[in-house]
Amino acid sequence: MKQDFSNDALLNLDQRHVIHPLHHTAGHQNARVWVRGENCHLYDADGGRFIDGLSCLWNVSAGHGRAELTAAAAKQMEQLAFCSNYAGGANRPAIELAARLANMTPPNINHFYFTSGGGEATDSNIKLARYYWRAQGQPAKTKIIGRRWGYHGVTFGAMCATGIAAYHKDFAPLIPGFSHIPSPDPYHYPRPASGSQGVAAANELEQEILRQGADTVAAFIAEPVQGAGGVIVPPPDYFPRVREICDQYEVLFIADEVITGFGRTGKMFGVEHYDVQPDLMQFAKSITSGAQPLGGIGIRDDIAAAVTDAASPWMHAYTYSGHPTACAVALAALDIIEQENLPMQAAEKGAVFLAQLHSALDDLPQVGNVRGLGMMCGVEIVADKQTKEWFPPEYQLGAKLTAALMKRGLYTRVRSEVICLAPPLTTPPAVLTEIVDIIRAAVVEVTG
Repeated sequence: MKQDFSNDALLNLDQRHVIHPLHHTAGHQNARVWVRGENCHLYDADGGRFIDGLSCLWNVSAGHGRAELTAAAAKQMEQLAFCSNYAGGANRPAIELAARLANMTPPNINHFYFTSGGGEATDSNIKLARYYWRAQGQPAKTKIIGRRWGYHGVTFGAMCATGIAAYHKDFAPLIPGFSHIPSPDPYHYPRPASGSQGVAAANELEQEILRQGADTVAAFIAEPVQGAGGVIVPPPDYFPRVREICDQYEVLFIADEVITGFGRTGKMFGVEHYDVQPDLMQFAKSITSGAQPLGGIGIRDDIAAAVTDAASPWMHAYTYSGHPTACAVALAALDIIEQENLPMQAAEKGAVFLAQLHSALDDLPQVGNVRGLGMMCGVEIVADKQTKEWFPPEYQLGAKLTAALMKRGLYTRVRSEVICLAPPLTTPPAVLTEIVDIIRAAVVEVTG
């Protein structure tokens, strides 16, 4: 008997055996089973073609089906698919990748620890921040400050740093020592009577440090552009003020570049837009264009010295840290990023894409805000444009928008009331225009 590989047949098998990330049985009833990708398109098991509006999960920056990444993985696997990278062993791709990253990251970041993804990178930075302050004779500095709507992963430490309440409710109590300040959202953050909105939002950090006690705060973690929390682009003076505050109170600044790194915002790293240098950074996603699971942290020189000069081992480890195949694929992905100048593509295409979104959507009564930087954009839907009030949860706006977009051939994610967009940086301009048309039609359908 011929086996049935249709979307429905595979989905039936899936529903019997697979638990998915963010699992929700009701929301999975009409899922698509993806079988092929080609540049900016995904194909399901029935042959349906969809625009990949979010580079899958912000990560397939160089587009689907890159033969260079396949070849790099195959070549490395023929030689050495895996070996332990624990102290006492090393491998050439991991060494080459770390050396190459040192020439790409901010000048003070020259040491790297590799993980399997962004959540592990967050946990690694949390542990390293605590380790560093203990080595400096300040063991009370253990607290981590994040931001509301900040996303840093959902391993347990990373989940506590994440500032989206929906990720917390089923797993409380959280680890003590985590707190969150308001997001620097130009659309929602109150404008001060005088002075800059960006500086006022940054000063929330100073207030929280003083509330917690500066001698107890280890680090502040922030995305240069908040991604999963709704594509929130801070005012240009926000991060310079954050850097001043962190310096003043001896708090490490962790830049979460998991989404924004490697060209997504129009520069190689998101912090470059604000002319600041972090003390620690973290990356994942686009470093392999999604072809292999790989993440890592970049470490300021003197912080790295606390590890390298210690008399006893740094007791932090992952089996797949410095995985040779993943690192080989990352090197090939960096070749593509540099040779095809993906940051410049993101800057140029992104500017046109954002202008098209404004032109097509700003007049709609339920489109409250259109925003973006590079090739990451957000379209925020509101029930009332004057008050900026959202639709009530029972309206299920996010689910309705997702269905309306899928019906028209666009696959992306919706954060309750924000349509998130981050197509591959290689997406042709004509397809970006198609995305704009689909979004307008879907918003009109769902909001009337």
